[in-house]
Amino acid sequence: MLKWLSDRFWQERLWFPEGLGWADLEDRDGRVYAKARDLWVALPFALFFLVVRQIFERSVARYLASLLGINETMRRKAAHNPTLESYYCNTSKYPTQSSVEQLCKQTGWSEKQLQGWFRRRRNLDRPNLMKKFCEASWRFVFYLFAFVYGLAALIDKPWLYDLEEMWKGFPVLTLLPSQYWYYMLELGFYASLLFSVASDVKRKDFKEQIIHHVATIMLISFSWCMNYIRAGTLIMFLHDSSDYFLESAKMFNYAGWRKMCNCIFIVFAGFFIITRLVIFPFRILYCTWVYPVTIYPPFFGYYFFNGLLLLLQCLHIFWAALIVRMALRFLPRNEIVEDERSDREETDSSDEEEEEQNEVTKRSKPIQNGYVRHNNNHHKAE
Repeated sequence: MLKWLSDRFWQERLWFPEGLGWADLEDRDGRVYAKARDLWVALPFALFFLVVRQIFERSVARYLASLLGINETMRRKAAHNPTLESYYCNTSKYPTQSSVEQLCKQTGWSEKQLQGWFRRRRNLDRPNLMKKFCEASWRFVFYLFAFVYGLAALIDKPWLYDLEEMWKGFPVLTLLPSQYWYYMLELGFYASLLFSVASDVKRKDFKEQIIHHVATIMLISFSWCMNYIRAGTLIMFLHDSSDYFLESAKMFNYAGWRKMCNCIFIVFAGFFIITRLVIFPFRILYCTWVYPVTIYPPFFGYYFFNGLLLLLQCLHIFWAALIVRMALRFLPRNEIVEDERSDREETDSSDEEEEEQNEVTKRSKPIQNGYVRHNNNHHKAE
């Protein structure tokens, strides 16, 4: 059954123009071609990135954060209450008014105390500033490195300047060592992002991020197997050219460097719009949709490849709308950029609420009088 499915899936008429097939991609005369089995190398790359990321975030990123004045924030803990904890974990993090009234009767707390407990409990689940900074700095380092490597790999290639060159000789295109490592680098990184998505900071575009990672992995893998490598390297390079600006803007945002953050964000917005909404649809998509049909008749692989590119373009439009909205919000008043995808921390600074919560904590825990007196005397001595 598996062999039958494999034979059906890898039919030459699906993935190649008429008259061409897998035999054309066999290594010969010192010429090496991409093989589907090479993609397994991306798994060790992904594991390598996961390990390096942990080391980087715990050492280099934290040191850099301290240089920029970012410290670990201590959040006030919510008083231990099994009833509220059960409701929070099993029912909802945001109780309705009727639920609040019912919980007040069960716990003996006031509505204000209850709302304060839920606010503190939600804040404990939100990622702190240090975690956000570490993640942004890791992605900044990778995207910058990938961009520099991609530039070095493509700077002397004719298809960087004349996009029609990407199809010259297709599909019999020799695999270059720089292309091999560029592909494994990118595929391993996006696979590591997919593996770590559960533990990373969750944003409002979480589903779009998952779709983006899956589509990117499929696109890279498919372009490798079908020898669309020249087009693939151009697409990866185009995306890497602006991503590191965004991550650096986030880093300065978390550090509170308002002017630096805003300046970098403007540069990023310009690069993003030019590369994703101008060059990608009007140059890259043109050379993948229009130009190939002048060389060979359309086939399934042609539609599949371009379908993934169109999905990527839809995500570009979605994120461009967020970027423009953010830019319009802070430009007139020079306010600091806030990532609209992030879940903002709720403020909890009321002295009155703090006193009430402390009173609740005292009533909810058995306290020995001697221990209390000892602590009071100790505080007075201090």
